Amino acid sequence: MKLLLDTHIWIWSALEPERISRHVARALARHENQLWLSPMSVWELIMLVQKGRVELDEDVLAWARRSLEQMRLCEAPLTTEVALESGTLSLPHADPADLLIAATAKVFDLTLVTADEKLIYAPGIKVLANR
Repeated sequence: MKLLLDTHIWIWSALEPERISRHVARALARHENQLWLSPMSVWELIMLVQKGRVELDEDVLAWARRSLEQMRLCEAPLTTEVALESGTLSLPHADPADLLIAATAKVFDLTLVTADEKLIYAPGIKVLANR
């Protein structure tokens, strides 16, 4: 299975693993599953650190690079097709990062791993809910 980690799932996996449900933790740990991350999640992490909402024990750039390598995350490209698809999605909020992450899941046929109730029920998106 190809799993696209929502930003908070990526951060929780590294910093607060107790927030990851058992079934999601098992899916993330299966070697046959591919783990993907959108560049939007990296951008969101940088913004969260700058706003003081996430604290890291090292520079955000070094932390992100190390996390990407350690978790063996594949980069889900931010393409024109993803941008176009984001305009067709019907989400209950207009968060641009969520729109682009959801569109990435749809365009590349990835299963979005999220705890965000607004994304769990997004039409046309395959989801693995962290509950």
